[in-house]
Amino acid sequence: MGYHEPIFLGVFLPVVMLLYQLCTKKLRPWILLLASYVFFWSFSRYLVCYLIGATIVVYVGGLLLEKAKGNRKKWVLGCSTGMLIGVLGILKYSGFVTENVNALAGDTLLPPIKLMVPIGISFYTLQGVAYLVDVYWEKYKPELHFGKIALYMGFFPHVLEGPICLYDNHVKELWSGEPINGENLKRGIMRITWGLLKKMIIADRLYILVSKVYDNYRTYSGLVIVVAAICYTVQLYMEFSGCMDIVIGTAKIFGVTLPENFRLPFVSKNAGEFWRRWHITLGTWFKTYIFYPVSISKPVKKWNKFATKKFGKYVAKLGVSAATLFPVWLCNGIWHGAQWGYIFYGMYYFVILLVEAALEPIVKKKCVGPVWDGIRMAKTWVIIFTGELFFRAERLSVGLSMFGSIFKGFTLQTLWDGSLLALGLSIPDFLCAFAFTILVAVMEHKKEAGLDYYEKLQEYRTPVRWGIYYAFIFAIIIFGAYGTGYQKVDLIYAQF
Repeated sequence: MGYHEPIFLGVFLPVVMLLYQLCTKKLRPWILLLASYVFFWSFSRYLVCYLIGATIVVYVGGLLLEKAKGNRKKWVLGCSTGMLIGVLGILKYSGFVTENVNALAGDTLLPPIKLMVPIGISFYTLQGVAYLVDVYWEKYKPELHFGKIALYMGFFPHVLEGPICLYDNHVKELWSGEPINGENLKRGIMRITWGLLKKMIIADRLYILVSKVYDNYRTYSGLVIVVAAICYTVQLYMEFSGCMDIVIGTAKIFGVTLPENFRLPFVSKNAGEFWRRWHITLGTWFKTYIFYPVSISKPVKKWNKFATKKFGKYVAKLGVSAATLFPVWLCNGIWHGAQWGYIFYGMYYFVILLVEAALEPIVKKKCVGPVWDGIRMAKTWVIIFTGELFFRAERLSVGLSMFGSIFKGFTLQTLWDGSLLALGLSIPDFLCAFAFTILVAVMEHKKEAGLDYYEKLQEYRTPVRWGIYYAFIFAIIIFGAYGTGYQKVDLIYAQF
């Protein structure tokens, strides 16, 4: 039961809304908790026990942290976070480890391991770790109410793909039990509709081309590989950001404001800025709970002091950047999955960000003005598209093969000789995807500039306003990629 599926939008969500509204304020949070576990059960069945177990660890760990003192407090934090990360590691990476050990040994030293992995475990694990570390840092007192911790960990709009929420910014609205009001309902439905447009019209349509090229990568070369990498990047953005629109809109109906996860990532002038605009809550998590602790650690402080004296501030700063960025991007790669391709993806951005840090003094002085801004943005697009080429590949070897194929028979003639029409999309499909991508870009730029579409629509007369609503609904019905010739596309980020 994905967020974009009719059973969720047409059955599950309306039933939850009805039960929520009929109950008293005191019972409404429990309705959300019950709905969250029903939702999780619908696609994971008995694997819901992992979510329950993680919730118990987080709850008990928080209580023990408040009572513990000194080194005992560190021990409690280590054990509780170790249990969360340990379960995640065993479920997601034990098979990867045994496979590589056996490959290195040239023999089956360890038996192959295949374990069932609960969908969303990476997301709720990070939320649990964030809560425990925040309690350890004494940002707030541990929660005594088990239900609040359970709802924080398993709230159905964000349990599959995020966004990753912090407890102190989230729990009050989650447990407020305020009734559904007209404004939240309309804002929520508008946001859900916008997300469905991005996923069903653009992302699911581009999936056809992307899957055909990646599934038959040996057949293609040159500009076809470039087009596939660009289309996958657009597909991933439209799907992931569209899913975020749906979950943010769903939460808004119940009066819960989830954090934004994207802010125009493709206007970025460097890779660092891109990652401050893409999957924002994951980046914030890594910055807060890995980057910051490493940056203030004793070894890094000693290096900074030593290198400043011996080599100057520039070298010292570069060394600190390397020491802090490396664990962040190693974890980023590993977090996405148990594949060398994902680890390569993390190291790819580590190297690029380190190079950007090294060139920063020159760029700030020399590369200024609108022309340079355009060049830097185009350079960032190349970095993004190249990274996503490897990210989508099933294995690192496939990514390397596809990247090498770009330089074989590369010709611009591919754009008009009909080669692209043999990839599963017709000319109307390309025009549809392109036109709606432009629409999304324009509307999101205006939103970033401060335009509130809901408030703007209220200025129009009722017939005009409802005409716009129906235009978007019929656009999804008419131009959505479903039915004959299309196949159901699961949520990409749910697998992470």
